[in-house]
Amino acid sequence: MDLPEFPPRMFTLGEEPDAIRSISYHSDDTKLFKALCDCLTADEYEDLKASKLGVFIKFKELDFGWTSRLVHFMLSFQLDIKKKFELWSLVVSQPVRFSLIEFEYLTGLNCDYIKDLENPRCEVTTEMAAFWEKMRVDIDTGPSIEQITEAFYNCDEWSRDDRMRLGYLAIYAGYIEGKKFSSATSASLARLVMDLEKFENYPWGRVAFKVLMDSLKAKDLTQTGYTVDGFIQVLQVWAYYALPELGANYGSPVPNRPSPLLLAYKGGKRQRKFFKAAINKQVLNFTPKTSQTT
Repeated sequence: MDLPEFPPRMFTLGEEPDAIRSISYHSDDTKLFKALCDCLTADEYEDLKASKLGVFIKFKELDFGWTSRLVHFMLSFQLDIKKKFELWSLVVSQPVRFSLIEFEYLTGLNCDYIKDLENPRCEVTTEMAAFWEKMRVDIDTGPSIEQITEAFYNCDEWSRDDRMRLGYLAIYAGYIEGKKFSSATSASLARLVMDLEKFENYPWGRVAFKVLMDSLKAKDLTQTGYTVDGFIQVLQVWAYYALPELGANYGSPVPNRPSPLLLAYKGGKRQRKFFKAAINKQVLNFTPKTSQTT
Protein backbone atom coordinates (compact mmCIF):
# COMPACT_ATOMS: atom_id res chain seq x y z
CA MET A 1 0.00 0.00 0.00
CA ASP A 2 1.32 3.44 -0.94
CA LEU A 3 2.08 5.75 1.93
CA PRO A 4 0.07 9.00 2.00
CA GLU A 5 1.83 12.16 0.90
CA PHE A 6 2.51 14.70 3.62
CA PRO A 7 3.75 18.29 3.48
CA PRO A 8 7.54 18.57 3.62
CA ARG A 9 9.38 18.46 6.91
CA MET A 10 10.58 21.72 8.39
CA PHE A 11 13.97 20.06 8.80
CA THR A 12 15.53 17.25 6.76
CA LEU A 13 15.35 13.85 8.46
CA GLY A 14 18.51 13.37 10.50
CA GLU A 15 19.40 17.08 10.33
CA GLU A 16 16.96 18.40 12.96
CA PRO A 17 18.43 21.13 15.20
CA ASP A 18 20.03 19.70 18.32
CA ALA A 19 18.53 20.43 21.73
CA ILE A 20 21.66 22.24 22.93
CA ARG A 21 19.97 24.46 25.50
CA SER A 22 16.72 24.27 27.39
CA ILE A 23 13.57 25.92 26.09
CA SER A 24 12.88 28.75 28.52
CA TYR A 25 9.39 29.73 29.64
CA HIS A 26 7.63 32.12 32.01
CA SER A 27 4.61 30.06 33.07
CA ASP A 28 4.47 28.39 36.49
CA ASP A 29 6.25 31.30 38.19
CA THR A 30 7.53 29.98 41.54
CA LYS A 31 7.28 33.25 43.48
CA LEU A 32 3.76 33.97 42.22
CA PHE A 33 2.28 30.64 43.33
CA LYS A 34 4.14 30.67 46.61
CA ALA A 35 2.48 34.03 47.28
CA LEU A 36 -0.91 32.56 46.33
CA CYS A 37 -0.47 29.67 48.77
CA ASP A 38 0.91 31.90 51.52
CA CYS A 39 -1.76 34.56 51.36
CA LEU A 40 -5.08 32.93 50.49
CA THR A 41 -6.96 31.17 53.25
CA ALA A 42 -7.38 27.41 53.02
CA ASP A 43 -11.04 27.85 51.99
CA GLU A 44 -10.17 30.42 49.32
CA TYR A 45 -7.45 28.17 47.94
CA GLU A 46 -9.79 25.17 47.76
CA ASP A 47 -12.50 27.24 46.07
CA LEU A 48 -9.98 28.40 43.46
CA LYS A 49 -8.82 24.82 42.98
CA ALA A 50 -12.42 23.63 42.54
CA SER A 51 -13.18 26.30 39.93
CA LYS A 52 -13.11 25.80 36.16
CA LEU A 53 -9.57 27.18 36.17
CA GLY A 54 -8.51 24.96 39.05
CA VAL A 55 -6.76 22.53 36.69
CA PHE A 56 -3.76 24.87 36.81
CA ILE A 57 -3.65 24.70 40.61
CA LYS A 58 -3.86 20.90 40.45
CA PHE A 59 -1.13 20.85 37.83
CA LYS A 60 1.05 22.98 40.09
CA GLU A 61 0.52 20.50 42.93
CA LEU A 62 1.89 17.69 40.72
CA ASP A 63 5.33 19.31 40.83
CA PHE A 64 5.57 18.47 37.13
CA GLY A 65 9.09 17.80 35.80
CA TRP A 66 9.79 19.87 32.70
CA THR A 67 11.70 18.04 29.94
CA SER A 68 12.84 20.60 27.39
CA ARG A 69 14.64 18.10 25.18
CA LEU A 70 11.49 16.05 24.55
CA VAL A 71 9.45 19.11 23.57
CA HIS A 72 12.24 20.41 21.34
CA PHE A 73 12.45 17.11 19.44
CA MET A 74 8.69 17.08 18.87
CA LEU A 75 8.93 20.62 17.51
CA SER A 76 11.91 19.79 15.30
CA PHE A 77 9.98 16.89 13.70
CA GLN A 78 7.30 19.33 12.46
CA LEU A 79 5.78 19.31 9.01
CA ASP A 80 5.67 22.63 7.17
CA ILE A 81 1.89 23.08 7.18
CA LYS A 82 -0.12 26.14 6.20
CA LYS A 83 -2.51 26.22 9.15
CA LYS A 84 -1.53 28.93 11.62
CA PHE A 85 -3.06 27.26 14.65
CA GLU A 86 -2.02 23.65 14.13
CA LEU A 87 1.24 21.84 14.67
CA TRP A 88 2.00 18.47 13.10
CA SER A 89 5.02 16.33 13.99
CA LEU A 90 6.04 13.39 11.84
CA VAL A 91 7.09 10.54 14.10
CA VAL A 92 8.53 7.55 12.20
CA SER A 93 6.14 7.68 9.22
CA GLN A 94 2.98 8.97 10.88
CA PRO A 95 1.95 12.53 11.72
CA VAL A 96 0.55 13.52 15.09
CA ARG A 97 -1.38 16.75 15.50
CA PHE A 98 -1.50 19.43 18.17
CA SER A 99 -4.43 21.80 17.67
CA LEU A 100 -7.17 23.45 19.70
CA ILE A 101 -8.97 20.09 19.76
CA GLU A 102 -6.03 18.35 21.46
CA PHE A 103 -5.47 21.30 23.78
CA GLU A 104 -9.08 21.18 24.96
CA TYR A 105 -8.96 17.38 25.33
CA LEU A 106 -5.78 17.48 27.42
CA THR A 107 -6.63 20.45 29.65
CA GLY A 108 -10.42 20.26 29.98
CA LEU A 109 -10.54 24.06 29.65
CA ASN A 110 -13.35 25.98 27.98
CA CYS A 111 -12.29 26.46 24.36
CA ASP A 112 -15.61 27.71 22.96
CA TYR A 113 -15.62 30.27 20.18
CA ILE A 114 -16.44 33.81 21.18
CA LYS A 115 -16.40 37.00 19.15
CA ASP A 116 -13.71 39.52 20.11
CA LEU A 117 -11.97 36.86 22.19
CA GLU A 118 -8.91 38.98 23.02
CA ASN A 119 -10.68 42.29 23.34
CA PRO A 120 -13.94 41.88 25.26
CA ARG A 121 -15.84 44.99 26.17
CA CYS A 122 -15.59 45.72 29.86
CA GLU A 123 -16.62 49.06 31.30
CA VAL A 124 -14.20 50.75 33.67
CA THR A 125 -16.20 51.25 36.86
CA THR A 126 -15.45 52.91 40.18
CA GLU A 127 -15.13 49.45 41.76
CA MET A 128 -12.65 48.39 39.10
CA ALA A 129 -10.58 51.54 39.52
CA ALA A 130 -10.46 50.95 43.29
CA PHE A 131 -9.33 47.34 42.83
CA TRP A 132 -6.62 48.31 40.36
CA GLU A 133 -5.45 50.94 42.83
CA LYS A 134 -5.21 48.28 45.55
CA MET A 135 -2.97 46.27 43.23
CA ARG A 136 -0.97 49.42 42.45
CA VAL A 137 -1.58 48.94 38.75
CA ASP A 138 -2.29 51.66 36.20
CA ILE A 139 -5.96 51.49 35.21
CA ASP A 140 -5.03 51.37 31.52
CA THR A 141 -2.88 48.25 31.81
CA GLY A 142 -3.25 44.69 33.02
CA PRO A 143 -1.32 43.56 36.10
CA SER A 144 2.00 41.78 35.64
CA ILE A 145 3.11 38.63 37.48
CA GLU A 146 5.40 40.86 39.53
CA GLN A 147 2.56 43.18 40.57
CA ILE A 148 0.17 40.34 41.41
CA THR A 149 2.86 38.65 43.54
CA GLU A 150 3.41 41.86 45.49
CA ALA A 151 -0.34 42.43 45.89
CA PHE A 152 -0.76 39.03 47.58
CA TYR A 153 1.41 40.21 50.46
CA ASN A 154 -0.76 43.30 50.92
CA CYS A 155 -4.22 41.72 50.72
CA ASP A 156 -4.81 40.72 54.36
CA GLU A 157 -7.66 43.20 54.84
CA TRP A 158 -9.19 42.86 51.39
CA SER A 159 -12.67 41.43 50.90
CA ARG A 160 -13.02 37.78 50.00
CA ASP A 161 -14.13 38.69 46.46
CA ASP A 162 -11.07 40.86 45.92
CA ARG A 163 -8.79 38.11 47.19
CA MET A 164 -10.43 35.62 44.82
CA ARG A 165 -9.96 38.13 42.00
CA LEU A 166 -6.28 38.20 42.83
CA GLY A 167 -6.19 34.39 42.74
CA TYR A 168 -7.83 34.27 39.32
CA LEU A 169 -5.45 36.92 38.01
CA ALA A 170 -2.53 34.81 39.25
CA ILE A 171 -3.76 31.89 37.14
CA TYR A 172 -4.38 34.17 34.15
CA ALA A 173 -0.98 35.88 34.28
CA GLY A 174 0.98 32.85 35.46
CA TYR A 175 -0.35 30.16 33.14
CA ILE A 176 -2.70 31.51 30.45
CA GLU A 177 -0.54 34.42 29.27
CA GLY A 178 2.69 33.10 30.80
CA LYS A 179 4.85 36.06 29.80
CA LYS A 180 7.87 37.71 31.39
CA PHE A 181 7.20 38.48 35.08
CA SER A 182 7.46 42.23 34.53
CA SER A 183 5.28 42.34 31.39
CA ALA A 184 1.77 43.78 31.66
CA THR A 185 -1.07 41.42 30.82
CA SER A 186 -3.88 42.34 28.45
CA ALA A 187 -5.96 45.01 30.23
CA SER A 188 -9.22 44.10 28.46
CA LEU A 189 -8.98 40.46 29.52
CA ALA A 190 -7.74 41.15 33.05
CA ARG A 191 -10.68 43.51 33.65
CA LEU A 192 -13.11 40.61 33.29
CA VAL A 193 -12.10 39.56 36.81
CA MET A 194 -14.46 42.14 38.28
CA ASP A 195 -17.28 39.69 37.49
CA LEU A 196 -16.02 36.47 39.10
CA GLU A 197 -18.61 34.21 37.46
CA LYS A 198 -18.02 35.70 34.01
CA PHE A 199 -14.26 35.39 34.47
CA GLU A 200 -14.46 31.73 35.50
CA ASN A 201 -16.65 30.85 32.52
CA TYR A 202 -14.69 32.74 29.87
CA PRO A 203 -13.13 30.53 27.15
CA TRP A 204 -9.65 30.75 28.67
CA GLY A 205 -8.60 27.56 26.94
CA ARG A 206 -8.92 29.27 23.57
CA VAL A 207 -6.99 32.29 24.87
CA ALA A 208 -4.22 30.11 26.32
CA PHE A 209 -3.95 28.05 23.14
CA LYS A 210 -3.64 31.16 20.96
CA VAL A 211 -0.95 32.70 23.20
CA LEU A 212 1.08 29.49 23.01
CA MET A 213 0.71 28.98 19.26
CA ASP A 214 1.48 32.61 18.42
CA SER A 215 4.70 32.27 20.37
CA LEU A 216 5.69 28.85 19.00
CA LYS A 217 5.11 29.78 15.37
CA ALA A 218 7.44 32.77 15.73
CA LYS A 219 10.40 30.78 17.08
CA ASP A 220 13.60 29.92 15.24
CA LEU A 221 14.28 26.36 16.35
CA THR A 222 17.85 26.52 15.06
CA GLN A 223 18.84 28.95 17.81
CA THR A 224 20.83 27.53 20.70
CA GLY A 225 18.07 28.63 23.07
CA TYR A 226 14.64 30.22 22.83
CA THR A 227 11.84 31.32 25.15
CA VAL A 228 8.18 30.44 24.64
CA ASP A 229 5.26 32.40 26.07
CA GLY A 230 2.20 30.63 27.40
CA PHE A 231 1.54 27.20 28.87
CA ILE A 232 4.20 25.22 27.02
CA GLN A 233 4.12 22.31 29.51
CA VAL A 234 0.99 21.06 27.74
CA LEU A 235 3.19 20.08 24.77
CA GLN A 236 5.09 17.66 26.96
CA VAL A 237 1.85 16.05 28.11
CA TRP A 238 0.73 15.94 24.47
CA ALA A 239 3.91 14.03 23.60
CA TYR A 240 3.27 11.53 26.41
CA TYR A 241 -0.29 10.99 25.25
CA ALA A 242 0.49 10.80 21.52
CA LEU A 243 3.41 8.43 22.14
CA PRO A 244 2.01 6.14 24.86
CA GLU A 245 5.08 3.92 25.21
CA LEU A 246 7.24 6.97 25.79
CA GLY A 247 4.67 8.35 28.24
CA ALA A 248 4.68 5.10 30.18
CA ASN A 249 8.48 4.89 30.31
CA TYR A 250 9.43 8.52 30.78
CA GLY A 251 6.33 10.48 31.81
CA SER A 252 5.93 9.16 35.38
CA PRO A 253 2.22 8.40 34.85
CA VAL A 254 -0.10 9.00 37.79
CA PRO A 255 -2.02 5.91 39.00
CA ASN A 256 -5.66 5.59 37.88
CA ARG A 257 -5.12 8.15 35.09
CA PRO A 258 -6.76 11.31 36.47
CA SER A 259 -8.93 13.55 34.29
CA PRO A 260 -8.20 15.73 32.45
CA LEU A 261 -5.10 14.14 30.96
CA LEU A 262 -3.01 17.18 31.86
CA LEU A 263 -2.95 15.69 35.37
CA ALA A 264 -2.09 12.14 34.26
CA TYR A 265 1.71 12.55 34.22
CA LYS A 266 4.31 13.99 36.57
CA GLY A 267 6.95 14.33 33.86
CA GLY A 268 10.64 14.09 34.59
CA LYS A 269 14.10 14.16 33.07
CA ARG A 270 15.16 10.53 33.43
CA GLN A 271 17.36 9.24 30.56
CA ARG A 272 16.68 12.40 28.58
CA LYS A 273 19.65 11.83 26.25
CA PHE A 274 17.80 8.87 24.72
CA PHE A 275 14.60 10.76 23.87
CA LYS A 276 15.26 11.17 20.15
CA ALA A 277 15.85 7.45 19.69
CA ALA A 278 12.87 6.62 21.92
CA ILE A 279 10.55 8.91 19.94
CA ASN A 280 11.54 7.26 16.67
CA LYS A 281 10.51 3.84 18.01
CA GLN A 282 6.99 4.85 18.97
CA VAL A 283 3.63 3.55 17.85
CA LEU A 284 1.35 6.57 17.86
CA ASN A 285 -1.88 7.03 19.75
CA PHE A 286 -3.94 9.32 17.56
CA THR A 287 -5.95 11.95 19.40
CA PRO A 288 -9.71 12.36 18.87
CA LYS A 289 -11.15 13.93 15.73
CA THR A 290 -7.95 14.09 13.72
CA SER A 291 -8.10 15.84 10.38
CA GLN A 292 -5.97 15.90 7.26
CA THR A 293 -2.86 18.06 7.14
CA THR A 294 -2.87 21.01 4.78
